[in-house]
Amino acid sequence: MTYAGSGVDYDKLDAFKVACQRAAATTVSLLGKHGVKEADGTRGESAYLLETPTGYLAHVEEGLGTKNLVADAVDDPQAYFNVGIDTVATIVNDLITVGALPISIAMHAAVGDSNWFNDEPRAKALADGFAEGCRRSGAVWGGGETPALAGIVEPNAIVLAGSAVGQMDKAHRVAGDIRAGDRIVFLASTGVQTNGLTLCRQLADRLPDGYASTLGDGRTYGEGLLAPSAIYADFVGKLREADVTPKYLVHVTGHGWRKLMRLDAPFTYRIDTPGEPGALFEFLMDNGPISAEEAWATFNMGVGFAAYVRPDEVEQTVAAAEACGHRAWDAGEVCDGEKAVEVPSLGLRYAAESLNLR
Repeated sequence: MTYAGSGVDYDKLDAFKVACQRAAATTVSLLGKHGVKEADGTRGESAYLLETPTGYLAHVEEGLGTKNLVADAVDDPQAYFNVGIDTVATIVNDLITVGALPISIAMHAAVGDSNWFNDEPRAKALADGFAEGCRRSGAVWGGGETPALAGIVEPNAIVLAGSAVGQMDKAHRVAGDIRAGDRIVFLASTGVQTNGLTLCRQLADRLPDGYASTLGDGRTYGEGLLAPSAIYADFVGKLREADVTPKYLVHVTGHGWRKLMRLDAPFTYRIDTPGEPGALFEFLMDNGPISAEEAWATFNMGVGFAAYVRPDEVEQTVAAAEACGHRAWDAGEVCDGEKAVEVPSLGLRYAAESLNLR
């Protein structure tokens, strides 16, 4: 099984993203009258940065994807509490990659029919979960939009997305000034989090017991998929307290571990200690079957976030993550060479042309 075969072809999606970046760049001159300017190098990153006289404002828009369809399939309204957390997580984990901490988060919940909200336990679980995600992010839930889009969205479905605004002073910007010898610290994920669910759902349709299938750790497949995503804003805040400004931060989501080479720089990112993916990912690979090359190019494989730091800051970085309850470890190194991600112990290498985001 492959992600492209499930209907999600990043080559086509990314081509449109690049076209949008080029069109968007033609509007930059409009910022002049607002007393701000576009931060150098912000195009193509996970969050957009505006430079002000005293610091930066960050903005991001993100969507949950199709994880809520798993909640629908397991027929547990309370699963939407986790879905609410997930929606915030996918937004905030992109925002913090530039070093900003979120201030305000907004929800966009589009339904095919307003009757979706008649299921009060489900609607309440979603609202409560979104509020909990905001608390975990240290940000206010500032507002949102709930359009009914008959003819565009399926009558029984909801499309979840949102946006966030964050800020930081100039000393805390994560600018991507990496160099050979820098270390790559991994923070563990809680599972698939919010990426690759279309492929996961396709697999459920093939399983005799569907989402009730048992994982190696005793959970059902549905329970494993619906585990709430980790939110790493507390980690970035703890790095500030420790006076550690990472060279680069990556939310390991779409494009899997290929995202480790998102920065437009000619380096090889060598991962010597990849860690163990866990029972859920082993189940996906065994039952798809999904090849190792496809799995690590699509899923986070047990890694939700990565921080690139100086070698002398690895210990502080791991400690900051663990102080927030995130498992973390020194995973690899930035090396001179062709742009690529290499995982020698797994026999994997992803070349630069496998990731086209700029």
